[in-house]
Amino acid sequence: MSRSQNTPPYFNISPDRALSLLGEATGTSELAEIAARYRAGRDDLVGRGRDDSGERRLRLFSTWEITKYLIPVAPQHFRRVLRANPDLPQGRAESVAGARWFSLDEVLRLRAHFGAEGSKAKEYLPYRPRGLPAKIVAVANFKGGVGKTSTCAHLAMSAALDGYRVLTIDLDSQGSLSSIFGARIEDEWETVFPLLARHYAETLRIDNQRRLDRGESPQPLDNTLAEALKITAGDLIRPTHWPNIDIIGAQLNLYWAEFQIPVWRMASRGWKLWDALTEMLAADGILDRYDLVFLDTPPALGYLTINGLAAADIVLVPFGASFLEFDSTGRFFDMLHSTFSSIESSENIAARALGRDELHFEWDAVRAVLTRYDASQQAEMAGLIQTYLGQTLSPHRQGFTSLIGQAGEQVQGIYEADYRDFNRETYARGRETFDETYAAFKTLLLGIWRRDELAQDAT
Repeated sequence: MSRSQNTPPYFNISPDRALSLLGEATGTSELAEIAARYRAGRDDLVGRGRDDSGERRLRLFSTWEITKYLIPVAPQHFRRVLRANPDLPQGRAESVAGARWFSLDEVLRLRAHFGAEGSKAKEYLPYRPRGLPAKIVAVANFKGGVGKTSTCAHLAMSAALDGYRVLTIDLDSQGSLSSIFGARIEDEWETVFPLLARHYAETLRIDNQRRLDRGESPQPLDNTLAEALKITAGDLIRPTHWPNIDIIGAQLNLYWAEFQIPVWRMASRGWKLWDALTEMLAADGILDRYDLVFLDTPPALGYLTINGLAAADIVLVPFGASFLEFDSTGRFFDMLHSTFSSIESSENIAARALGRDELHFEWDAVRAVLTRYDASQQAEMAGLIQTYLGQTLSPHRQGFTSLIGQAGEQVQGIYEADYRDFNRETYARGRETFDETYAAFKTLLLGIWRRDELAQDAT
């Protein structure tokens, strides 16, 4: 029987035809085949962003882009400075009268020159107080699909274009941030896992010394812990195709940490697992090598996320302007409060008994960020969310544009897209929403740094 055009598509479905379309049942071996197809597709898509040598290459930047977005100088003056300083990067032209194009590394050298020789009234170099460590920024939400990894990656790229030295750390075993930055991670020993294991191993060695002092037998260090003691954060950091962005990547085996950490915690109740990432980065001098560290956390409030949030100075929580995402994100904050207040309560019982300082978690700032925003459909809901959250909600609403979608299809960020693939106006509109997101973040960052700087000067 043919279905009327006015009939919903779920009426009059033939069971026999449905059976003919069904195929065989799916077993574990078929799951492996499906995973292999995804893996092949992923490798193909990621590979399209690599050159003939198999490496990712960051595109070049034109004089127009540099003088509009990167270095606050008029194009005519920019060209005059290049002519007067032949030792500076001169770029390359595709034709005699064509625009000149520069690598980002060359742009950074030019920025340094203008910062040293140019007008002091202009912001050629980004504000960064001396003597203070890098700020750690965690991007987190336990709801997937809210733009968490995209926000993290684009903020890292924005900061790099602004002249900051950036380290990205992928704490999500899905490894999406690692894919964006072209990191090839073989196993968990190239992720943050050995840093967490090393922190536990160092705690265990201290515990063992106390056992020996009491005449007790020490707990043995297994091969995993012994190996972790040899690894520093610097051993795990890899360069990316961005000259001032490095990464500690992730891959599927990192999820094993979610099972291993509670085993360690049971063996040593005194191990402060929430301090593991922070203390290892500090001990290895990483916070002195960079200006900003961005952490992309898993879409769950597990041990890796707890480490990232505890390490963070700034927490950004992206979500969409819908009731379900607002509701889910509110529950995420409920869980954050419950988790960290529980840690404080349990730790402070012992601290008070021993006369030690009590534990209090504190962040420089926690902000929610509206992502994938559609002003034509979500303005009313966004206004209500702003009313409820007040200052906690970042003032900029990150819109979704066709440029973002097209960049995503190429496994890259919008700042890696060549504006010649669109036109200047389309490109300018497309990147504007992420420029505004970065501006809101940078305002937050500079306020925090200035507060720290004043406090440092007062001591």
